[in-house]
Amino acid sequence: MKVNIDKSAGFCWGVVRAIDFAENELKSTPKMYCIGDVIHNAVEVERLRKLGLETISVDDFEQLPPNSRVLIRAHGEPPSTYEKALKYGIELVDATCPVVTKVQERIRKFVDKDYQVVIYGKKDHAEVIGLRGVTKDTAIVVLNLEEALAKIDFKKPTVLFSQTTMNKDEFAKIAASLKEKVNELVIGSIEEVAVEFHAKDTICGQVSGREKKLREFARTNDIIVFSAGRKSSNGKVLYQICKEENHNTYFIESVEEIEWSWFDEAESVGITGATSTPQWVMNEIKREIEKKFQR
Repeated sequence: MKVNIDKSAGFCWGVVRAIDFAENELKSTPKMYCIGDVIHNAVEVERLRKLGLETISVDDFEQLPPNSRVLIRAHGEPPSTYEKALKYGIELVDATCPVVTKVQERIRKFVDKDYQVVIYGKKDHAEVIGLRGVTKDTAIVVLNLEEALAKIDFKKPTVLFSQTTMNKDEFAKIAASLKEKVNELVIGSIEEVAVEFHAKDTICGQVSGREKKLREFARTNDIIVFSAGRKSSNGKVLYQICKEENHNTYFIESVEEIEWSWFDEAESVGITGATSTPQWVMNEIKREIEKKFQR
């Protein structure tokens, strides 16, 4: 049995940065808190919990000890979180991914110009909650073109953004359709101003750039073991890409979920995962498979 780990898999830079923040802080303090799971991967969350990182919610702020240090994960947070931390004397360690920060800054500029903000993403995803917060929850969040066409006021000046881990093709489809329908001419209070439709491609390049390599990797192995947290939006997207190329693709969160019947008649196995899948988890899966078939 030939067992290969996808060289393009593993933590994205934003996740690596958030984990580094947590580990560095925990070197000097026995206890630290994080708003939500630091990443959508249960095994990595458990590893960090053992080091002293406890998952909480913003609602827990008032129960925390004075001067507690709380990590903001890569997904980012809405302005209300920063306000509540100030109210309760919480010290925030901000590990928001710079890509997400840039999206928040762009959205804020368009809100100030009274644009209709449309976000392609999942309404209750942590990142999108932060983006919605920047708009004081006036943003229109859509999952597909049908929702966009049903919810958007084509007469308003509009700006389109995306959750950083969404499907690039669907985003392009939404952008192309709206560009034909949204009015480019806005009547101002003093003069007529032509306002061009804006489609800001804010999908993370590290996520969208993996697709080609991932498809090639899926095709060159008999079966694919795809490891990711079940809460991972990025993991769901990348898993579907693998499945499209190789129907013998199996999703697991940890090595305990492997079913050995998957490997019947297979000569090569590819191991890959989401941008929130630790390298050590993929290495563990590789060792377990080799132990089973290479005795």
